[in-house]
Amino acid sequence: MPSERGVGRPPGAAAGPIAPSDRIAPIDIVRGIALFGVMAINVATIFRVSVFERFVPSRYLPIRPDDSWLDRALESILMVGIDLKALALFSLLFGVGLAIQYDHLSIDARRTTLLVRRLAFLMLVGLVHLLLIWNGDILFEYAVAGFIVLPFLFLGSRAPAIAGAAMLAVFIFTSFLPMIVAMPSQAWMAQNISDAARIYGSGGFDEVLAFRLHELPGLLPLHVAIFPRTVALMLIGAALWRAGVFRTGSRARRNLLPAAAIGIVAGGVLSAAHANAWLRLDWPAELALEGLATVLLAGGYGAAIVLATDRPVGRKLLAWAVPVGRMAFTNYLLQSAIFGWLFYGYGLGLFGKLGVGAALAIGIGVYILEAAFSAWWLKRYLYGPVEWLWRSATYGKRQPLLRASA
Repeated sequence: MPSERGVGRPPGAAAGPIAPSDRIAPIDIVRGIALFGVMAINVATIFRVSVFERFVPSRYLPIRPDDSWLDRALESILMVGIDLKALALFSLLFGVGLAIQYDHLSIDARRTTLLVRRLAFLMLVGLVHLLLIWNGDILFEYAVAGFIVLPFLFLGSRAPAIAGAAMLAVFIFTSFLPMIVAMPSQAWMAQNISDAARIYGSGGFDEVLAFRLHELPGLLPLHVAIFPRTVALMLIGAALWRAGVFRTGSRARRNLLPAAAIGIVAGGVLSAAHANAWLRLDWPAELALEGLATVLLAGGYGAAIVLATDRPVGRKLLAWAVPVGRMAFTNYLLQSAIFGWLFYGYGLGLFGKLGVGAALAIGIGVYILEAAFSAWWLKRYLYGPVEWLWRSATYGKRQPLLRASA
């Protein structure tokens, strides 16, 4: 989709950050809701217990007699409807955002430099987040994927769509091949689960930090396995922007209803089949099935939310998500800091001590506080604090922050 910003400016003129008034509300709404999904999965299945519990037989897992039917039901809902889907939706939105920035900077001779700075800052923040705060970080991976996606934006308008479809095919095909980086052994993961319960639950900051770094090689195969899908979804997100999906009244907008219906129904059935082993498939086929279900559901969710914003009632009901989405970078990092203090030993030490329901209730409480904080902040400031730093680093100078009315 061609950018209308910069019309009337001479070639080579400098562009500034996108003004808050120029932001597209449906994109911020989808991003804010996707952040809720990311929060729900992180707090219920990663901060609460070791991530490796999902990859070992139940006989190796700690016995938790307090898990209720509600905990088991909520965990099933999260696995079928939200697990990885929220991250996939974020990947799509990242591609959309990168394409928006590319178009916005079309009148600026420094476009390539500014976009590289933007991704480099994200990579730096992601690395700090990964090493010092939480090893489940996605920002570093997104920055790496962004550098791969960026060259395709300089090609023809169809290049991101073609490359995205090709990369998605690569992801599905490679699911049937041996993993480039093998998962740790069952014995290693079982021992890690036991150590995590002790160190994360009662260790000091130094112990927790050292153990997080110890876990990184075990987490690497998970990132490598989904990386092609991340790149594919970013490319598809860029293609959706260029197709005009987020432009009210565009022809592409007419495809949202069938996309939402097909994505949610087909993706939901495949995800349920995978989660409940309705289909007896070998491991590679299960990976491919799970990947296809994730892409379909993420696309269906995004289409449904954008479609809802076409109606006044939908825009009004979902308006609360706009500030959260506009400050998604800040809120994502804030969640990690808060959950780290709540669940690790240098804070309240709740790791391994709560069921899914209790952990999710805490997460929802944190998200509500973030929504309120985001609305309060953006009434006084133009950008979220981390978003402001990001823009200042991108353009190489301090950007305005305080609203004139404030």
